This record gives sequence, C-alpha cells and structure tokens, in this order.
Amino acid sequence: MIEHVYRRAAASRAVTSVIVATDDERIRHAVTAFGGDARLTKSTHRTGTERLAELAVDLDCDVIVNVQGDEPLLEPGMIDEVVAALDADRDVMMATLRRPIQDAATMASPHVTKVVVDRRDFALYFSRAPIPFTRDGAEGVAAPCKHIGLYAYRRAFLLTLAALPPTPLERAESLEQLRALEHGYRIKTPETIHDSIGVDTPDDLERVRRLLATGAHP
Repeated sequence: MIEHVYRRAAASRAVTSVIVATDDERIRHAVTAFGGDARLTKSTHRTGTERLAELAVDLDCDVIVNVQGDEPLLEPGMIDEVVAALDADRDVMMATLRRPIQDAATMASPHVTKVVVDRRDFALYFSRAPIPFTRDGAEGVAAPCKHIGLYAYRRAFLLTLAALPPTPLERAESLEQLRALEHGYRIKTPETIHDSIGVDTPDDLERVRRLLATGAHP
C-alpha cells in the first residue's frame, strides 16, 4: 500500500521530493526496498502532523504536504490542488480538500470525516458526525461534504501547529485538524472533483484491492 501512495504522490506536478516519515522499521525497510526515501521518527508523536514536523525542522522548503499513508487511490492532481490554495494566497497557512457527499451511508459513517465551510471556503468545523444538520427540510443548505485527508502547510506554520497543545474537540473527535481551528487558525478547504478511499477497515482494504485490480478509481 505504501508504495502505491508514494508513487502517486511523486506523480504530482507540485512535488519536488517525497519522504515517508515513520516510526516503524518495517515500513522504512519496505520503502527503501522499492527505492523510496524513508526516515525514522520518534515513536512518541500523537499525530501525523507532529511526526511530519519532526522532519520539517531540517527541510529547506516553504510548503510541505502531508499525504496519509492509507490513501492508495490518491490522485496526484489533488496534491496540485491543495498546494495551489497556498500559492494563490500568501495569507493561507494551511489547506485541505473537500468533496460533496452523494449518499446517506457515507454521510452516516463515523469513518468518513465531514466538513462545513464558510463563503470563502475556510473550514468552520470537521466532524465524524453528519453535518450540517438540516432542520425541517430547510432549503438552500450547501451539500454536505466529505473531508479528504490531505494537507498542505507553510513550513513555519507546521512547526507552530505541532508545538500547540492538543485541544478538547480534537480529542473528542480524534481529528487532529481541529487543533488548528480551536487555536484560532483558519484552514482553506477548496472543493475537488476527485475522491479517495482511506483504508480504515478490512472492508475498505478489499474495496481498494478490487479497484486497483480493475483499474477503476473512485
């Protein structure tokens, strides 16, 4: 799985290098076996952001993209889109992506993170619960959106974010991006036409295997 993610990330036009950050020697060995770059980090990190920040201290770049290792169907163009959000506005410190939810099962699943945004595409809240709640069939409500777990940060902001203490909502939802919102920072969240499947359950893994075998992507 990690090789699929690595090669798809490397295919992005916005990427100049790909590094796997891990505290597992087995993953490091698997990555180096196919010629990738993997670096061991501390095992005490509470989130992927903190793990990424450990490596970011020694990286010479302005923007760093966090790609989850369990997203083997990631479209390279999604990385281009999330980086473009930072390129378009120097005041944007962090960006991620969203996609409209098309079915009730996805909306109800706690394994799918939902997001609501303001009129400028900045995230208002992320949740594992169905949001927004539509009372009495209200009209004119924006389509509910799935959060795509892909982040771009300005390097300096990443180091600041990782050093902040965890927050109550972050702990309650087990969603690390809420730390940024609870500390008063904004997250740009443009809409994408692409989709991806995070492998969180055995059923997700089987679905991804079938899609890879047939060459069909979401």
